[in-house]
Amino acid sequence: MFHLHSSLKYYLYPLPVDMRKSFYTLSGVVNSLMNQNVRDGGVFIFMNRHQNVMKILHMEYAGLVIYHKRLESGRFNLPAFDETTTSITINWQDLMAMVQSVRIRSAKLRKIVNKNLLFS
Repeated sequence: MFHLHSSLKYYLYPLPVDMRKSFYTLSGVVNSLMNQNVRDGGVFIFMNRHQNVMKILHMEYAGLVIYHKRLESGRFNLPAFDETTTSITINWQDLMAMVQSVRIRSAKLRKIVNKNLLFS
């Protein structure tokens, strides 16, 4: 069964990642850019440029698993980080706060005009 829990180590990659990447290319980001080993059991979190798509890479018992979450509106609320860092260590509560504290983009309200209404 797939699951994430509080006893795992979580690493957020702070730079935008192309969400077309899959298992092997995200593993390459973990190894070469984050200086981590995907086989060590850590959970690796990636975001797109707009911060509305998240991919989570994790090595389970039988192999690699990717969790993919896409927001229809809003953005994930990322923690503050230093621009030079290659990986941010977070905990389970930080991940849950990031996912649950979605910032809603300002929406433009438009007046709806129904031309079929007749006024007397």
